[in-house]
Amino acid sequence: MVYLKDISPAAENNINTQFIVLDKMQPVPPKEGQSQTCLALVADETAAVHFQLWEDECEAFEVGDIVRLTNGIFSNNRNNLVLRAGKRGRIEKVGEFTMAFVETPNMSEIRWVADPTHPKRYVQEAVISTHSRIFPPLH
Repeated sequence: MVYLKDISPAAENNINTQFIVLDKMQPVPPKEGQSQTCLALVADETAAVHFQLWEDECEAFEVGDIVRLTNGIFSNNRNNLVLRAGKRGRIEKVGEFTMAFVETPNMSEIRWVADPTHPKRYVQEAVISTHSRIFPPLH
């Protein structure tokens, strides 16, 4: 299991972690040809991040749920940097309400740039916001 503070953007499904759902938006009505999604603010004892739920997942998980993510991905989706299960990952509820957490730093609120020594890796360049906003602006 990896702590949320240790994730970085990548085009690989390799994040195994556990977190608590702190807040969740209502599902966004999908545009034609797109899936229904909703964003949630999730956290563990080291950091927070925006988590994207798809289709039935929007109704399956609630505030206070403790969730295990297997083979997740942290990447840009619709101009937002989010953690998600993706096509190869899996999420499951493993408990509720009893988990220590912090709301900052929010890993979705950090500007990431390509690592000059490893082009497939990203490193933190700057903090976009010192506050853990509940949701990023939708573009």
